[in-house]
Amino acid sequence: MVARNAYRLLALVSALALAYVFFPQLYTSIDYVRQTNPFSGQKYIEQAFVASDSELACLHGVSLPSDGQTHHTHDSTADPIPNVVHFIYGLKNPLTDPGAGRFDFLNYLAVRSAIVSLKPDAIYLHYTYISEPPSPDASADPMTNPWVKRLSPHIKLVHHPPAPDNGTQYAHLSDTMRLQFLLEDGGIYFDIDAFALRPFDRILAAPQPHDVVLGHEGGNRWGLCNAIIAARANSSFVARWLRSYEHVDFGREWNYHSVLLPKEMAAEHPDEVCALAPDAFFWPTWTWRHIDWMHEPLSRAAAEHWDREIRRHGGSLFENQLAYHAWSQMAWDRYLRHLTPETVRGVDTRFNLLMRRFLEDDV
Repeated sequence: MVARNAYRLLALVSALALAYVFFPQLYTSIDYVRQTNPFSGQKYIEQAFVASDSELACLHGVSLPSDGQTHHTHDSTADPIPNVVHFIYGLKNPLTDPGAGRFDFLNYLAVRSAIVSLKPDAIYLHYTYISEPPSPDASADPMTNPWVKRLSPHIKLVHHPPAPDNGTQYAHLSDTMRLQFLLEDGGIYFDIDAFALRPFDRILAAPQPHDVVLGHEGGNRWGLCNAIIAARANSSFVARWLRSYEHVDFGREWNYHSVLLPKEMAAEHPDEVCALAPDAFFWPTWTWRHIDWMHEPLSRAAAEHWDREIRRHGGSLFENQLAYHAWSQMAWDRYLRHLTPETVRGVDTRFNLLMRRFLEDDV
């Protein structure tokens, strides 16, 4: 009996050990099937598209066809959207919520991309927790983080006190904060995993009353994503969008207010929004195949081809691309968490080719 129990215990321990070793691979395999099966819907997100006349007008900063006229941006009397950038990071305490992450190399690259590509008048990094190592004290010195310290000559740090510990949904707190900043001061908001690839000068000159510039998400244009927003101060669209958060049950919805609602609002108020084609901000998308496409190792010939394309387009993969959203929620475990300055410099992927010019020489 003792021997039998010992064998059972050994079998159980062995099974647990094998599960621990192989769980990541098993999870990845299950996730692959979940995302790529014919019923996942990702084929609609990946479908081909052609930019419309109104999307191209927004991209080039000219009056939309529905305005009944076409004129260049310098004919507009409206002040341009301010070339001022806002990032938000570290609203959650990483000591109590390890999923909050740390301000790291990837985030450094995102801010560097804005510095290099946009040459903005100012960059504001709004934060609550950002010190390194993480501290339970929200007022800990941000200069202890080497990436923040490296960026500090070029950015303005704006500290925000911790949110009340009453079930705050931090992703949606970030949603409302970005809208508040843009409503008050105007400018450009970037998620901390979004990368500016080329100047925004033309879209910042969007003719009034089109005071907000958003990008379509997905080849099927299923939504307008809030990961990158450009807006004039006191925008009616932004004010209406912000008010929509006042009575939201975040336990029942995730991306409605951040992606679907702005699409619905734009349909109701088309004169207030410049909507860009998917390839301006959000292409390739977040699907499994698109994430793989961005991070797969390239042959020498393919790397040379894409390097030429990036130089031909002034820093982007495609002619009309101004930015790239890295979709860290989908790409972190498989790719983004493994990035280092050495891999960005030494491994040829489409993502790394885009990022190399943002690396400082001494990084």
